[in-house]
Amino acid sequence: MGVLAAAVVALQISQTVVEEEVVRDASIAGPTRVRRFLSRFLVVVVVALAIEALIATFKGQETPQHLLYPAALMAGVGLMLLGWGVFVHLNRSAEELEPEAMEAAKSEDGEVSQDR
Repeated sequence: MGVLAAAVVALQISQTVVEEEVVRDASIAGPTRVRRFLSRFLVVVVVALAIEALIATFKGQETPQHLLYPAALMAGVGLMLLGWGVFVHLNRSAEELEPEAMEAAKSEDGEVSQDR
């Protein structure tokens, strides 16, 4: 199950990179692009780590001393979510300085979704 989760993570990350770099042909220079790219990346990583922690929790129920790994993994997921939230909060103020970048990103979303 862990290998399957890793495969899905690899597929989702490659899909994100292909969409940002090939389909959109966008440079990740502005704060809006950075936030959007990192958010998509972190969603995949956080979900995969949370699934891995859940699986490890179920496996470790027979022997409680093996529950340290899932607990540490869940704590790591929590710290990643906290860091992501701080990043998004701080990034929003940078986005307010460049409203045209946000409008350009939104217009690209419409173009990409129409192409599918």
